[in-house]
Amino acid sequence: MGAKPLMIQGTMSGVGKSLLVAGLCRVLAQDGVRVAPFKSQNMALNSAITHEGLEIGRAQAMQAEAAGVVPTAAMNPILLKPTTDVGSQVIVHGRPVGTMSARAYFAYKHQLKGAIMEAYDELARDYDVVLIEGAGSPVELNLKRDDIVNMGVARMCASPVLLAGDIDRGGVFAQLVGTLMLLDDDERRLVKATVVNKFRGDPTLFDDGLRILRERTGLPVAGLVPFMKLDLDDEDSVSDRLDVREAAGLVDVAVVRLPKISNFTDFIVLDAMEDVGVRYVSKPSELGSPDLIIVPGTKATMADLLWMRTSGMEAAVVRAARAGVAVLGICGGYQMLGRRLEDLSGVEGTGTLSGMGLLPVRTSFGASKRTTQVAGSFCTVEGPLSALTGAAVTGYEIHMGTTELVGGLPLLSVSDRDKGDAPHADGCQQGNVYGCYVHGLFDNPAANQALLSALLAGKGLDAGRAQALDMAAYRQQQYDALAAGIRAHMDLELVYRIIEEGI
Repeated sequence: MGAKPLMIQGTMSGVGKSLLVAGLCRVLAQDGVRVAPFKSQNMALNSAITHEGLEIGRAQAMQAEAAGVVPTAAMNPILLKPTTDVGSQVIVHGRPVGTMSARAYFAYKHQLKGAIMEAYDELARDYDVVLIEGAGSPVELNLKRDDIVNMGVARMCASPVLLAGDIDRGGVFAQLVGTLMLLDDDERRLVKATVVNKFRGDPTLFDDGLRILRERTGLPVAGLVPFMKLDLDDEDSVSDRLDVREAAGLVDVAVVRLPKISNFTDFIVLDAMEDVGVRYVSKPSELGSPDLIIVPGTKATMADLLWMRTSGMEAAVVRAARAGVAVLGICGGYQMLGRRLEDLSGVEGTGTLSGMGLLPVRTSFGASKRTTQVAGSFCTVEGPLSALTGAAVTGYEIHMGTTELVGGLPLLSVSDRDKGDAPHADGCQQGNVYGCYVHGLFDNPAANQALLSALLAGKGLDAGRAQALDMAAYRQQQYDALAAGIRAHMDLELVYRIIEEGI
């Protein structure tokens, strides 16, 4: 018999659907239930690579980790990665199928219902419960036709729905009651309960609120879930991490906030370390005097390089590098630090750009995309980050384009984990400037401890106080804390009953 589904929909983006799904995944897994997350269509620049080298939304990889299962492409069959304000790269079953304008995708997406059900059926065969996450609001009336992510999926998968609202933003009654009013009758029948998320303060003060919700909706309230300060992977479109302009810590790390920044989850490990402050800067005046500047990944390397140039951020980073500040580029940021970027096939926007000139490398864009998990170590590292020499690295690559060294030294020696091939060089270093393609570069305890040691020593501080952070163990602690909050504040007896009874 196939798995039983349960879908979490929200009244809008940012109500906390991803964390609710992750928390329920953890709770069910703790209770011995084989559970998997599923999101039919995700729009995000934060993505992850499965062990087969397929690309999915980062949130679904996080939810799978919370459930204690291996992430697969079936958990997110469609991923949209915005390349412009009106267009996205479309990824189906983990592989890119092209770049489309919003209008072209809207006309195309009805063809993807088969891909969605193929992925869902794969999970339903292997698990007891599939927890489905919606996207945005189910009552964007102009987008309801051919819906493939909210009520359209609930219908296809015959799934009951929990509707979540965000009380932290205010207007939670209007959110929940209004959404239910705008649903069609057959859609409304799928909603079995509401959830009030991100509550702050004394929950007894909202007793009347819960009564009013029950009366106005005719539905039970499955939970009054508190605002939980957790350190888990964010959906990039609504993450408040990117708003941090000041961060306390002995070591100051400034990340350039590119317009199309991607996979900034790379820096969660640094932010979690007690002596490190991570902040995001988008103006030269915000840069200050950091100990490390990171130019992160991006889904639009050449466009974001032009933004760096016109905003003055490029000149500010170059000045800092010439003054001896350590600069690190990851993925698209690595490409920007080079001398030249060529796009003769129109992948990023046909043409050639000079890079920032801080690393002796050249990048050429082509139609192929490299997506793989890697493992290896730092080569002999020179300059201010020399403490990284030999530190272990585990991570993943996800990029268009190939980069050729025309000077300098390689930064890493890594192997593709899915192929088990011989190690190959990755990245480049020259003086105090470093770059590579590997995401998750510092998730390994040896690497994050070595980085902190190097930065402390560079300030004349005791490098011996650097404590390694086991990122894998840290994430497990966060999942357990999330599950504890869900257990304390959701009516799990009701949730289990809804799952069992279905629609």
